[in-house]
Amino acid sequence: MRIKVHCQNRVGILRDILNLLVDYGINVARGEVGGEQGNAIYLHCPNLINLQFQALRPKLEAIPGVFGVKRVGLMPSERRHLELNALLGALDFPVLSIDMVGSIVAANRAAAQLLGVRVDEVPGIPLARYVEDFDLPELVRANKSRINGLRVKVKGDSFLADIAPLQTEHDESDALAGAVLTLHRADRVGERIYNVRKHELRGFDSIFQSSKVMAAVVREARRMAPLDAPLLIEGETGTGKELLARACHLASPRGQAPFMALNCAGLPESMAETELFGYGPGAFEGARPEGKLGLLELTAGGTLFLDGVGEMSPRLQAKLLRFLQDGCFRRVGSDEEVYLDVRVICATQVDLSELCARGEFRQDLYHRLNVLSLHIPPLRECLDGLEPLAEHFIDQASRLIGCPLPKLSPQAMDKLRHYHWPGNVRQLENVLFQAVSLCEGGLVRPEHIRLPDYGAPQPLGDFSLDGSLEEILGRFEKAVLERLYAEHPSSRQLGRRLGVSHTTIANKLRQYGVGKDKS
Repeated sequence: MRIKVHCQNRVGILRDILNLLVDYGINVARGEVGGEQGNAIYLHCPNLINLQFQALRPKLEAIPGVFGVKRVGLMPSERRHLELNALLGALDFPVLSIDMVGSIVAANRAAAQLLGVRVDEVPGIPLARYVEDFDLPELVRANKSRINGLRVKVKGDSFLADIAPLQTEHDESDALAGAVLTLHRADRVGERIYNVRKHELRGFDSIFQSSKVMAAVVREARRMAPLDAPLLIEGETGTGKELLARACHLASPRGQAPFMALNCAGLPESMAETELFGYGPGAFEGARPEGKLGLLELTAGGTLFLDGVGEMSPRLQAKLLRFLQDGCFRRVGSDEEVYLDVRVICATQVDLSELCARGEFRQDLYHRLNVLSLHIPPLRECLDGLEPLAEHFIDQASRLIGCPLPKLSPQAMDKLRHYHWPGNVRQLENVLFQAVSLCEGGLVRPEHIRLPDYGAPQPLGDFSLDGSLEEILGRFEKAVLERLYAEHPSSRQLGRRLGVSHTTIANKLRQYGVGKDKS
């Protein structure tokens, strides 16, 4: 158990606290002083159980200078360690800490993968084993300042290295403790530059609004963005739900705080729960001894985006509902209540109200999430803005590929306009990227537009195609007459509707036995 003693900063107060613990036979494995003015003492007592704590608490609070005692989930150093691990783990490029002997002290997951070892096997490995002709300690002693973009070879691959010396407040070289080495693949620098440019347009400016329907959605979103309430975004796959969520976050008072995203679809329940809520120290076999912070805690003060919320398990739905109601939750394997201020934005491809009607989604959670709602229309309902959107993606693709800007032929545009777009805007972007890479002569032609026919609407639906052509046409003609006769219940009315004489219609009705009871 970990306890926090809020106390006066006086000489001997720690001795008085420890003497009382000794009297109770309580072992202290670790202690830390915290608080803004050193007015808190944190103690890790592995053999202290809850019953003992309840008996010991009033005696501790009776010590002169002790203001209060309570249980805590983490020691301050453990929390800093967790936060640092979470930050380093989120980086997709290798980061290593090297001492002045040239040995690796610590590394993030990306660095361990590069070296081909586990993270816990990294400490003590000589850097020279993996890096050719590179004496980092000597380089640090010679420069004593940050070095950026130094080309090095790691396991035969070229990297650009940024070196930041670890130095005390003194300037003598003896005070150097080592350096932090950050590696970037030389062959991906261009890709990184493109990604930076791609995200320069942020917020609502990054959403293309050539369609009147989409422009109306963005107007609604702009009004809802500053409101500090849950937001539910509905839309098919590929319509840009996360893009709209990010725009709402950036336009809100939380815009400078973190934005974290979790796709609930396809994640096992246990993994989704630990990713979202984290877990306490030693929560289960194989867990980190210090525990793990979840996305909720990493998002404190910001916005959490949950995609595919309709696929959440009932257990996760209950925990999310409690957080939305009370602003608190418990990590997996911990009984400590964690209170946070986080705005939740959810997205779904399915109709949550239908799931509620079938008992597959909690109605109380649905009403909590549906305080504000936005519906992003599919691309097939925004075809009035298709041409400028297509030209935008062609321009984007030509910049990325590094080729002259091609034009879109009228025939190719016509092909785009008559497609059903099951993958929506994301599919359009990918199709046009491929078309630009295939086209020659500066013109995108219909043959460059490669569109799969999956998900295409079937014009005949479930209509049977058994038998000869005459039999098929007869069944179809009878189905048409039966359908329209209900709306036009006489041969004259039906003849006018279909553009033929009433005699022809009367003969057809008699032939197929349609409307006999009304003749």
